[in-house]
Amino acid sequence: MTSATATPTAPKHETKTAEHLRVADQYGAHNYHPLPVIVESGVGCWVTDVDGKKYLDMLSAYSALNFGYSHPRLIAAATKQLNKVTLTSRAFHNDQLGPFCKELCELTGYESVLPMNSGAEAVETAVKTARKWGYYKKGVAKDQAEVICAKGNFHGRTITIVSFSTDEQYRDGFGPYTPGFPLVPFGDPAALEKAITKNTVAFLVEPIQAESGILVPPDGYMREVRKICTKNNVLLIADEIQTGLCRTGDRFAWQHDGPEARPDMMTLGKALGGGILPISAIVTSKEIMSVFKPGDHGSTFGGNPLACAVGRAAIEMIRTEGLEAKSKEQGEYFRQKLRGVNSPAVKEVRGRGLLIGVQIKPEYGNARRFCEAFMKHGILCKDAHDDVIRFAPPLIIERKDIDWAMERIGQVLMELKPVK
Repeated sequence: MTSATATPTAPKHETKTAEHLRVADQYGAHNYHPLPVIVESGVGCWVTDVDGKKYLDMLSAYSALNFGYSHPRLIAAATKQLNKVTLTSRAFHNDQLGPFCKELCELTGYESVLPMNSGAEAVETAVKTARKWGYYKKGVAKDQAEVICAKGNFHGRTITIVSFSTDEQYRDGFGPYTPGFPLVPFGDPAALEKAITKNTVAFLVEPIQAESGILVPPDGYMREVRKICTKNNVLLIADEIQTGLCRTGDRFAWQHDGPEARPDMMTLGKALGGGILPISAIVTSKEIMSVFKPGDHGSTFGGNPLACAVGRAAIEMIRTEGLEAKSKEQGEYFRQKLRGVNSPAVKEVRGRGLLIGVQIKPEYGNARRFCEAFMKHGILCKDAHDDVIRFAPPLIIERKDIDWAMERIGQVLMELKPVK
């Protein structure tokens, strides 16, 4: 009899892919539904699986791989730091944290940085900051602070964050929920203004809702909510974890509405770690950050020297390699090519920069069906909100790679038939 922890006997002539899928299924939690590809290595925009097949990555680990795989500048920064020191905790200083904070402030135009690890941790940090600011600076009554969020948001999966999600799957089975997060429709400044009360301390919003299907708000939305927040002494927090660091054709997605849309605080992550390891942060003013005193908040790995060293290299690449222009130019070209397919399956092509959504008509089933077909043609992408195909390749992608992909994308979009 096979024990509960024994690896199932491998079938004869099993491919390496099948072997890895079988072992992962046996021992791993089933909390994801990934495409059945086992990536072994990657260079630039391309990955190779364990059976030697190459694929063009058009997801970039949800924008964490903006610089592509194995970028020599990032690998060199990581290797150099690996040979020095990787972790000190925040019990001691290290020689990478201060320069990282300085360089991130210079990149973003803010005055103060609080580093963490994951994007969800950055959002939790932003919420804690806003609440404490509300009590100590604005004068909100104890334990009454409210942070308004947008319906359709995705800010992570912690208990508090799922408390203000409107996706029932993210909430189901995880109550009771954290109170204090009123919801308003995304893209509707008037609804925000109506929802603000004396207890409102912040409005937390993604400039583009990526997980909800690459939803781009009306032009001027971020500018209008900035005015409303200023008028009501409410912090505007932009979640730029997925949209920031050049993904949408500007350094940050809120900049599409001009400098007057500038938020009081941003959450950053994903590409900040160069696709090598996690690092996230909030950036804000010294006045807002001053609510923290030693012991209020932190993380053992937050601001570790290895992550900071890689983050510094990523920041330098953003400053010097013209990634905003590349994202804007290649994104416009890619969207034009997608719209030119004229597939009966496509309802809409939308997005900014190299964050692109292709919405599929209901009669053609879900978007995963198309992603699985693309995979067979050597293209990796991901569905978003069931009916949207998300394309978000590394920002270093070249036009010849887009053309190569479009030959196959166009073929799939034209060939797949409605679901009976």
